[in-house]
Amino acid sequence: MGKKIMLQGTASNVGKSTIVTGLCRIFKQDGFTVVPFKSQNMALNSFITKEGLEMGRAQVSQAEASGLEPIADMNPILLKPSGNNKSQVIVRGKVVGNMSSVEYHDYKLQLMDVLKETFDELNSKYDITVMEGAGSCAEINLKARDISNMGMADIADSPVIIVGDIDRGGVFASLAGTMLLLNEEERKRVKGVIINKFRGRKELLEDGIKMLEEIINVPVLGVLPYNDIKIEDEDSVTTRFKKVIGVKDVHIEIIRTPHMSNFTDFHIFETQEDVSVRYVDYGEYLGNPDVVIIPGSKSTIDDLKFIRENGLEDQIKSLHKKGKLIVGICGGYQMLGKKLKDPYHVEGEVEEYDGIGLLDTETIFEEEKTTTQVKAIICEGLSGYLECLSGKEIRGYEIHMGVTNIGNNIRNLDAITEKLGEEVNYTEGSVNNEGNVFGTYIHGIFDEIEFTRALLNNIRQSKGLESIESKVGSFKEFKENEYDKLADFLREHLDIDKIYEIMND
Repeated sequence: MGKKIMLQGTASNVGKSTIVTGLCRIFKQDGFTVVPFKSQNMALNSFITKEGLEMGRAQVSQAEASGLEPIADMNPILLKPSGNNKSQVIVRGKVVGNMSSVEYHDYKLQLMDVLKETFDELNSKYDITVMEGAGSCAEINLKARDISNMGMADIADSPVIIVGDIDRGGVFASLAGTMLLLNEEERKRVKGVIINKFRGRKELLEDGIKMLEEIINVPVLGVLPYNDIKIEDEDSVTTRFKKVIGVKDVHIEIIRTPHMSNFTDFHIFETQEDVSVRYVDYGEYLGNPDVVIIPGSKSTIDDLKFIRENGLEDQIKSLHKKGKLIVGICGGYQMLGKKLKDPYHVEGEVEEYDGIGLLDTETIFEEEKTTTQVKAIICEGLSGYLECLSGKEIRGYEIHMGVTNIGNNIRNLDAITEKLGEEVNYTEGSVNNEGNVFGTYIHGIFDEIEFTRALLNNIRQSKGLESIESKVGSFKEFKENEYDKLADFLREHLDIDKIYEIMND
């Protein structure tokens, strides 16, 4: 069996996912085979593997940093909140049903064997398994059936490092308090702690670090300064939505709906020097963007109601009349149509709901979920912002519960050429005749830089600006560079030798 190490946290969003990603990269650079593992993930950001299985996005980044193709067993349990205290439960990449928190708490007992099997399979194939916990590891009310933190560390018999976030304040208390709430056996597993997101002079922490080490009886393995390395966030707890970004040549505004999913679709825009992005949150209004994007959604009709009731629908229609580009991804694509029908009550009791009506489409929600990876090419003869984009290759993945039919006054966006590795030939997506509204089910469509840069340049030309080239050769290349930067950053600020020592004990 391989070595293992587990990163747990004092709370959510302390930086566990990023540190695990960086450690995976370091171990790979040092010549080891390494695999990430997170027993349970609660996230609306998900990914579809080559086998058509669903998993959390954080483990996708960690797999990439490890030089691996993502597989669902790296995240054997995925919970996707669907409102009303319920979540869709996905086990080893497949949906097993929707459960309330009480139902899932009982169901956890059936998952212990699944976790042991998946962990043992991975750990036997790789030199090192880097594990990630979820939320706080000291939730004493949930300990009896914990499968995310110390419960999983026990199944794997793994040493643990705890991460605390100093940026939110109280890091010494949170680390010491976490250790206090662990039982004796759990404390024995903890071999060190990491202080993350520090802004300031490290010398000012030295006395506090010494006192903390005396209190918790384990070493501080490093203090990580705040950084701007662009690694994908795990879920909507990200601070990305709060960033204030100055308006640039091409300004994009993304509506942050209550059940927004897969906002990783838009990370590519941060690599383009002429693009600014703003997430429009609850109680906020659209400004004067060049592009409005309605993202994917776990609850399409509820999110459409949110858009309508908060006055955003009228603003979208007004911007459309001004010739701005309106884009819908997955659930957002469904919203842009004329009708949404739910005969099987997949989303709720409402069987029919009016869409925004900017695309001549009708969506029918079905009981079976579509989960697939695809490759496609943009269709011929499109106009407006999509002019001269025909033949551009796009690729990504689909996760949706509906089928969208198009009317007469509309064109398809793309032709699917490959599905789950097999050649196919069918059309997908929709574009209005003017070429200023389009929708697609393909998550990750913007990751293909040739397509995205051509689209952005069409927007630039419409504003009288010259076209420019991307300084990033591909999004994959950009991410690889960021993983290397992250590894260098962790080597500088963490005691990596000590971490190796911990794994070898």
